[in-house]
Amino acid sequence: MYLTSFIHRNALFNIAERWFCNCPEPGDAKSLTEILICDGFVINETLAVLINRLLNMIYKRPFYHRRIRFKGELRDIICNDDQNAQPRVIELLRRYRANPDYYYREAPINGVVCLDEHNHLLGSFRIKRPKRISEKANRKIADWIFEKVVERAKEMAQDRAQLSGVPLDKFVTSAEEMLKEFIEAEELVAGSFRDGSIRFDRAALTIHDVGALKIVAESDKLQQIDNALMQTSDIRIIERAKSSGKYKATKLILEVAWDAAHVCQQYLENKAWEGYLGRGIPEEELKKGLDLFLVDVEPKINIEIMLSTFPDMVESEFGNSIHEERIIAQRDNKGYRGYIPMNVEFIVESLFAVGFSPRVDIDQVPIKLWGRYLPETLSSYVRQLQNLPEHDLTN
Repeated sequence: MYLTSFIHRNALFNIAERWFCNCPEPGDAKSLTEILICDGFVINETLAVLINRLLNMIYKRPFYHRRIRFKGELRDIICNDDQNAQPRVIELLRRYRANPDYYYREAPINGVVCLDEHNHLLGSFRIKRPKRISEKANRKIADWIFEKVVERAKEMAQDRAQLSGVPLDKFVTSAEEMLKEFIEAEELVAGSFRDGSIRFDRAALTIHDVGALKIVAESDKLQQIDNALMQTSDIRIIERAKSSGKYKATKLILEVAWDAAHVCQQYLENKAWEGYLGRGIPEEELKKGLDLFLVDVEPKINIEIMLSTFPDMVESEFGNSIHEERIIAQRDNKGYRGYIPMNVEFIVESLFAVGFSPRVDIDQVPIKLWGRYLPETLSSYVRQLQNLPEHDLTN
């Protein structure tokens, strides 16, 4: 997985590639911990600076930041906002007030909202949670592996067609034979991970939206931001998409420079290191600041930005395009199923589990791509990392 919101994205990509081939290096666990501490803080501070800059382009009144941990906090803020009286908005907010627990209130979020003096929502930003990164990486990696399997199965079919002296487009294969070839091809691809001969395709495994922000405003103000971004020399728009279905918004992927001096200053002034105790890095080392971690880093990161009107945002939180329902649909509609895509998700989750644990060394990668595991295997491993006992009826 190539996470372009990370400044150590190349190092993380290399660790992931090694772990998928079951070839971890001795310093990987400590590196993971340092990357998650450092890069998470950089993303957060860069998002805060960027959203302030964008909001100041269109609003001339003061605003403040407020951290939120659950989606219910965000939805309560929206519900208490009376800036729009469209019938659809009024109806959706009425439904929420009548049954708030129906709207995934306890869904966790690592986010910040920007509010004016009247507590009107002007914007927000969030860092994608590890579980969601794992799921998205799983889809990317599993799709890439699936393509490799299909290519290999086609080669096997081509070989059989040539032996039969029949062109491939006229060669008839039974369903049983096709399934057998697919399984054999899957095992061959898994074997290429096992012997370390395969290499990840960085472009196919790129994820841009670990760090994301949303601006909420009238259409003319959103256009004003869009126009300003196109003329800004230190920000580059690398991708643009306009959603016009159930979820309406303009999505931009921005490449932005992050300010190392500002980030390091904020880390020390806010004693941010206190939030990273118990992660295996000595307190004395954390207190020294982020400078020691800023080795071989990228000078720019990618950020997703959503430009949305208030009615469209209400629709996305309470109406036909609720975010959590889109997540559930993605989980239910996986095209490639089986032990390999399941293992992909387990391996990515184990990467993050190690980085968030008190352990800075591991003996081995707990999940092998070519093995077979139950979800309990991963959950048990995570408990071991956190030095928690198993929930067994007897000791």
